[in-house]
Amino acid sequence: MTRVSTKEDIERESKRVISALYGDVAGFRVNETFQIPEKGPREAWDVQVNFMLNGLKYTVDLEIQEKDGQVTNARLLDTMTPL
Repeated sequence: MTRVSTKEDIERESKRVISALYGDVAGFRVNETFQIPEKGPREAWDVQVNFMLNGLKYTVDLEIQEKDGQVTNARLLDTMTPL
C-alpha cells in the first residue's frame, strides 16, 4: 500500500475504494476532507465523497489511514434522487 498524504492521493484512494464497493460510478468527487485527529500529528483522513449510481446520488464517508492507504471505515451517509 502507498502513503496517502496529498489531495491527489486522497482522491485516487477514495475512487479506488468506491469502485471496489459500488462498481462503476459516475460523477465521482471528493466533497470534504478532514485530518484525524484534528490537532497533533495526522494519522488518517476523514473523506466525504459524492457520486451517482443508477440515477441516485450517494454520499459516503471514508476513513483512510495516511501511512498505508487502508480504509478502516466506510459509511453510507445519504442516498437521494437528484432534482
